[in-house]
Amino acid sequence: MATELERLERRVVRCRRCPRLVAWREEAAANPPRRYAGERYWARPTPGFGDPEATLVVVGLAPAAHGGNRTGRMFTGDRSGDWLYGALHRAGFANQPTSTGRDDGLELDGAFVTAVNRCAPPANRPTPTERDNCLPYLAEELSLLSRARAILALGSYAWAGALLALAALGHPIPRPRPRFGHEAEARIGPYLLVGSFHPSQQNTFTGKLTVEMLDRAIARAARG
Repeated sequence: MATELERLERRVVRCRRCPRLVAWREEAAANPPRRYAGERYWARPTPGFGDPEATLVVVGLAPAAHGGNRTGRMFTGDRSGDWLYGALHRAGFANQPTSTGRDDGLELDGAFVTAVNRCAPPANRPTPTERDNCLPYLAEELSLLSRARAILALGSYAWAGALLALAALGHPIPRPRPRFGHEAEARIGPYLLVGSFHPSQQNTFTGKLTVEMLDRAIARAARG
């Protein structure tokens, strides 16, 4: 299983399907903000990260231009990652509450973190074509994570992407189509899909998402 995930990771990292996103991720690396000046950026598609035996899959939108695109790991090196991995640590899925770089010692137990898109998009807005180019990677990850029984979708984009990936795997999507909301739920095939507001600064600074809200969403998904 780990070998198949590693093979998928190598394909993801080499991907150049979306010219606009390739140009954007490389431009962000070539012209970093002053606080990251001199750092060597990952500047490639960012693969999923976590436990091959995961029962919980966390799905985000895409890596951040100066987070995952810099460090090479989803939700790493930015405020969203501080929130997510802090919550996973409190829930017992992570051995530490911080994620600063690929060599920081972070390990996940029972969880896998990924995203609908693997390259940082301008203004956090992938096009429908860019989303569809990346969706097969998410569907393949889900098929390889054979013990996964819950998906936590961080934001409406991740919710919609997860539904598309599950449909691609042959799981019937309920009608009417499940709508996103914080702590919204949908049973699809063997999975419980749970929604959470994304831990972006826009949501956490305004109180739209609180620590307690994120913890509850993870706890609900963890129960399956």
